[in-house]
Amino acid sequence: MSSDDEDVFMLYWWLRNKKRKRRYWIHPLLKDKQHSSYVVAKELTADEDKFQSFYRMSQVAFHRLVQLVGPHITKKDTNWRMALEPEEKLIITLRYLATGGSFRALAHYFVRGERTIGMTVAETTEAIWTCLHPEWLPVPDTNAWKNISARYQQLWSLPHCLGSIDGKHIRIKKFGNTGSRNFNYKGYFSVQLMACADADGCFVTIDVGDLGRNSDGGVFRSSRLGRWLQADGLNLPPPEPLPLDENEHSFPYYFSADEAFPLKTYIMRPYPRSSLTDKQRVFNFRLSLGRKTVECAFGMLTSKFRVFETPIGCSEKTVISIIKCACVLHNYIRKTEGKMYTPRNDVNIDEDTHMPNVNLEINRNVNLTTAKGMRDYLSDYFLKPGVAIPPQWLRIVGSIE
Repeated sequence: MSSDDEDVFMLYWWLRNKKRKRRYWIHPLLKDKQHSSYVVAKELTADEDKFQSFYRMSQVAFHRLVQLVGPHITKKDTNWRMALEPEEKLIITLRYLATGGSFRALAHYFVRGERTIGMTVAETTEAIWTCLHPEWLPVPDTNAWKNISARYQQLWSLPHCLGSIDGKHIRIKKFGNTGSRNFNYKGYFSVQLMACADADGCFVTIDVGDLGRNSDGGVFRSSRLGRWLQADGLNLPPPEPLPLDENEHSFPYYFSADEAFPLKTYIMRPYPRSSLTDKQRVFNFRLSLGRKTVECAFGMLTSKFRVFETPIGCSEKTVISIIKCACVLHNYIRKTEGKMYTPRNDVNIDEDTHMPNVNLEINRNVNLTTAKGMRDYLSDYFLKPGVAIPPQWLRIVGSIE
């Protein structure tokens, strides 16, 4: 390389790495914040309904959130500019989650720089997850698993169920230099949220960030929950007899899932829909009562945080932080001020009402060491007096004459 080439190269390197001098630290139009949404939001404390609509939580819950997260997002003032207050950072983040608006739009609402809004959302969502998940989304111990199971039995008449598992595609804008790895079968780019929900629609475990092109079964196998279950490392309760089961066979605890998941000793999935017997239809219906809770959790999450209704245009790390933050906030809000489910009121059947004449032959010889044997035993169990519920006949077999 000649000296002229070296000079040209050094000049190019210097121009490329030369930092552009700031014209100003704060844009003159952003210095006047008297019309900022943050200023207006402070006035909402006089109206609880307006406050709830804007903040997506009550005043008590918000002030507690400030106390928990505030110390982790507080910055020092400098000679160049005043640092954002923790309350303002939380409001910016909550409004982004609630509306899904662009950073540019939020910058105008809060009279802040667009880059400031983006950095605030990234920092605050990560801080919320770090502060809240040890209390509001912890890994359950054996007693917690038993409480979840008892709640499933009380609400959905599904004994020994520890949770409902399913996946959700979170729509995103394509990450840079990622090709089609996040392009899913629905025709858009996404990352996967694999979640397990309890009987009340609260998240028990979540795994975030798998590729959108992967199936639910594949995502589950590679998730922490799938690996923990395979290695028997979740402190699940030991097998016990089912309620009102005169055979008193020890039946393992399990999770409910749909057809996309494998049938395991710890996962119960429905029978294939082709050539179903009446007994299998009853089993599928009873399992669906508990399986729908994770779908309800996804529905409540999307309804409260509309950011999931539009493609998220952030970096991969920030997208994962946003999803985890929204999930733990869902638990925080629902458990502190949400309305939990109440036990279902089953249809009463008169004494002179007869059951439909269907094939309900019970198999007395089942092997509870295999997943197929467990499912067959559970399908027989749902037909027993005191265990069967009227809706399983009314909705599956047919109306009572």
